[in-house]
Amino acid sequence: MSIIASVIVAVIALLHLYIMWFEMFKWTSRGPKIFKQFPADLFEPTKTMAANQGLYNGFLAAGLIWSLFIADPVWQVKVACCFLLFVLVAGIYGAATAARNILFVQAVPAAAGLLSLYFV
Repeated sequence: MSIIASVIVAVIALLHLYIMWFEMFKWTSRGPKIFKQFPADLFEPTKTMAANQGLYNGFLAAGLIWSLFIADPVWQVKVACCFLLFVLVAGIYGAATAARNILFVQAVPAAAGLLSLYFV
């Protein structure tokens, strides 16, 4: 994997670690500031649901980080591609169902990562 692709994968992994932390531990305190369109009184009742989503974001980060440590270059790219595709699909679905800005926060970086795997 190229240095550029590795950096993009690492940045996306860090982003998903941040999302995990936010959804699992700061949903009720920071959530209303980030998701202004979501009624403030619903953050506490959805705390468990957000923590579950955070856990999944942690799995995405773990897979991306794992890909950075795979010695075989072919498998390194395959694993990174797999987890970037997961992020891309999650970003597209999130943009369609939750908030449009998720497209730019998740899907666009994942697409850039995928392009960097094969064209850089």
